[in-house]
Amino acid sequence: QVQLVESGGGLVQAGGSLRLSCAASGRTFSIYTMGWFRQAPGKEREFVAAINWSGDTTYYADSAKGRFTIPRDHANNTVYLQMNSLKPEDTAVYYCAPRRKSGSYYSPAAYDSWGQGTQVTVSS
Repeated sequence: QVQLVESGGGLVQAGGSLRLSCAASGRTFSIYTMGWFRQAPGKEREFVAAINWSGDTTYYADSAKGRFTIPRDHANNTVYLQMNSLKPEDTAVYYCAPRRKSGSYYSPAAYDSWGQGTQVTVSS
């Protein structure tokens, strides 16, 4: 069983940065690909970034490429989402989850055990 707690969200001006954290409990955390998704009001949950278990392969949505990175720290059972050059359209609740089902890395259906999310608001 994996339990996740996201933190690090907040209000930031356009062009600013935030680092989100996803702290996991459970011994098997390190074997999973971990993903970050986001959901804005009235919209479906969408893929942002993912990192494989070893940390040597990452995946990014086009909207995140060049601005976001997703490092993971096995020693602390934590995955981060470093977000730079933030835009108002990045405003959403951000969630992390392990990929424990079959399916595309980019699909929320391949992930479960979602955390409670952390709100990111970018003002213009």
